[in-house]
Amino acid sequence: MACLAAASQAVDPAQDPLNKAYEALRARQFDKAIEQFRKAVAAAPNRSSIRKDLAYAYLKTGETEAAREEFAEAMRLAPKDQQAALEYAFLSNDTGRTAEARRIFDRIRKSGGEEARATAEQAFQNIDRPLAEGIARWTKALEASPNDFSAHHELARLAEQRDDLELAATHYRKAWTLRPELRGLLVDLAKVWKAQGREEQAKAAVLAASRSKDTRTSEAASELLAARYPYVYEFRNAVEVDPANIELRRELAYLLLAMERPREAERELEGILERAPDDLPAAAQLGLLRLGRRDVAGAKPLLEKVLSGNDKELAERVRAALRPPSLGKRSHQDAAPTAVADVRTMADRSYKAGYLRDALRYYAAAHESDPLDFPVILQLGWTHNVLRQDDHALRWFALARNSPDPAIAREATKAYKSLRPALARYRTTVWFFPMYSTRWKDVFSYGQVKAEAKLGPLPVRSYVSMRFIGDTRHTTGEARPQYLSESSFILGAGLATDPWQGLVLWAEAGSAASYRRHQDVARLVPDYRGGVSFSRGFGHMLGSGRRGFFIETNNDGVFISRFQNDFLLYSQNRLGLTLPAMAALGGLELQVFWNTNASADAKRQYWANTIETGPGLRFRWKAMPAPWMFSVGLVRGVYTVNEGNPRRPEYYDLRIGMWYAVTR
Repeated sequence: MACLAAASQAVDPAQDPLNKAYEALRARQFDKAIEQFRKAVAAAPNRSSIRKDLAYAYLKTGETEAAREEFAEAMRLAPKDQQAALEYAFLSNDTGRTAEARRIFDRIRKSGGEEARATAEQAFQNIDRPLAEGIARWTKALEASPNDFSAHHELARLAEQRDDLELAATHYRKAWTLRPELRGLLVDLAKVWKAQGREEQAKAAVLAASRSKDTRTSEAASELLAARYPYVYEFRNAVEVDPANIELRRELAYLLLAMERPREAERELEGILERAPDDLPAAAQLGLLRLGRRDVAGAKPLLEKVLSGNDKELAERVRAALRPPSLGKRSHQDAAPTAVADVRTMADRSYKAGYLRDALRYYAAAHESDPLDFPVILQLGWTHNVLRQDDHALRWFALARNSPDPAIAREATKAYKSLRPALARYRTTVWFFPMYSTRWKDVFSYGQVKAEAKLGPLPVRSYVSMRFIGDTRHTTGEARPQYLSESSFILGAGLATDPWQGLVLWAEAGSAASYRRHQDVARLVPDYRGGVSFSRGFGHMLGSGRRGFFIETNNDGVFISRFQNDFLLYSQNRLGLTLPAMAALGGLELQVFWNTNASADAKRQYWANTIETGPGLRFRWKAMPAPWMFSVGLVRGVYTVNEGNPRRPEYYDLRIGMWYAVTR
């Protein structure tokens, strides 16, 4: 009994740091006490009393905001602790969060204990009375001077603190209308709109403010933006809120170009020139777009304006794009380094040295000065790509595809096509793999068509698909013949996660429709599947053009309802050497490797439990489209489960196949 009693007494993990914290408080060693209280919080994060003690320790050192946050946590953990709520409200008022303090005092004065109600009532009146008086005073001032910017601004600020959100929104909007260059007011307006539940309007105001030339405003707004890049409709909403925002309109135009919607991009560029007729970068881009669709009459005045303008670098880029023979070569004087060239040089040096954030800033500055510098546009794409900001990289690669330099356009197009399938909102994938097996003396065919849609910001895609699995022989030809494949079209709909380090989770439901009549299987069978897939490759892959070793692993765990609710595991692994393209053989690209494959299942059926190993090769010709590839493999395999196996426990198999896959 004594042992049981001792075992039942749980050790308090926070006790030791708490003892040390209280000792430090008695010795007036407040920094040490704070350190120990933090350890106690880490050990027992749900104890509100520790949070309060830590908050009081912060107050001893003058760290008011830190104390406020700890009281907030204590109040969250113990909603009925009115003392913590009062302390939080007083500190909120002291640190400029007047509206929050007023709300809490108002709540406690209406529902708290007698002593707490009296304290909260006095504090509430001390806040509310000056706010009400200020609102009345500024309202009267506006009656005399309706266009007084300061009066609108102050009235909006006081109304927001008093939770009169409609009044605050009205006067923030009027203040910004009077001073549209002060886009910081859009951030204030967005906060009020969000508190009112007007989410879309709030997002639009924040997006417009984030594209402000004022750094402080831009940074404050960017902190409120979603982590993803904005959608087109969000840019359009922001333009409706702030139609004079040239930077916003310009970015929308470039986004539309990246999405291959040039006519819409033209309309945005036209809107820029309506408000800023001397905007040469917009004129250059619009002129080249019109020229690209052979609207020479519409392009000519815009491009002539750029060529005769005072931006020599931009004019030179337009000349390079147009390549008119009469212009000749640049003069020696024009070839002298400029500020833009210096910035570009600094960007290149930072990129090569690995200072990618600095490189990004310099490339952005160079692009802002010359929007038609396609080498800079391409490098912006590569820099974002190395920083794993692929949504931004895709936009720059799409722009760089329009370069008049074929090498840049080719490189950008290749990068764009590699990135787009993973980021596109909608995509379609087609693959097929016919294969001949000497073991079965049969041709097997596998294929799939899949249409996917990204579910907003979630790392998940929904899809509908049609798989095909079939063969030519149909059965083994034995006394008790077995089917060699499912001989079915499988229609399904499901969900799949975006790849993470090569890992994908998926699940689908559908039906399998057999195109052959089986005596023991219905023509139409429900089909439920799901599982996990992991695929990675390291080293020099086929098509890299360089010699080197590579490793590939493809692993799948799949539940299939049609196979008696079985769960199957597959692992295919290759270790080998990639050879450079052989010009003497027509540009043949070749890989030689060693296969190691294994499979198993939960029901321990003989056909699903094997180990295989043997040599193989894959090849293609350089002139072939990238999705095509041929493979040959010779494996020796053994069954690891032989109960019910009508064949020998080991086998040899020569497999010859062709692979094709494309995503759009």
